[in-house]
Amino acid sequence: MTFTNPLIPGKLIKRYKRFLADVELDSGETVTAHCTNSGSMKTCIEEGAEVYLSPASDPARKTKFTWEMIRIGGKWIGVNTSIPNLLAFEAVKNNQIMGLKGYSEVKREVTFGNSRIDIFAENENEKCFIEVKNVTMKVGNWARFPDAVTTRGKKHLETLMEIKAEGMRAVMLYVIQRMDVEMFGPAWEIDPDYAETLLKAFAAGVEVIPVMADVSPEKIEISKILPFDLGR
Repeated sequence: MTFTNPLIPGKLIKRYKRFLADVELDSGETVTAHCTNSGSMKTCIEEGAEVYLSPASDPARKTKFTWEMIRIGGKWIGVNTSIPNLLAFEAVKNNQIMGLKGYSEVKREVTFGNSRIDIFAENENEKCFIEVKNVTMKVGNWARFPDAVTTRGKKHLETLMEIKAEGMRAVMLYVIQRMDVEMFGPAWEIDPDYAETLLKAFAAGVEVIPVMADVSPEKIEISKILPFDLGR
């Protein structure tokens, strides 16, 4: 995914009320940007760090900017939670993820039961439901999810188990928007219920695919699949 309009550089002053962040632009002006990430943003908040914003396309929107990324430890971390779904959709459609290739039809936001799954893909041989989660938390050299308790995320795992039980393919795709990790695993200390449900889903045949995204002010693109361990 290439940014069609140049991003706007600045420095993070503070994030507050979950969905707002004050940023000092390089011009010296202070603006308030929309933060799409409703989680704790553990390990990707550093006041004074370099950030990039995108201008809002809707002139009527109250916040005129969206916070896209932050630079920590010399590496860019994508914090816009709407990006992973777009990345995953493009990657599946363009056969860019090993194990998720060869689908003739790929759709976004498909309902199954009382849940909405991010991506549905099919060909003449199989139907596949793919749920996408954004990952930004780092612990050591591990990417961890979630960074806050997520009952919604647990529900999605339960839905994927139902899909698998009906004979269709079910995939939990974690898009890791940072390049300074080597492994993926659930954050047991933050949400043990989610972690236990992920283990149960994996044992039931739900596939787990963690992918790393290369993040830069010019573009964000999926680069490789990471190994994972679902244990404590």
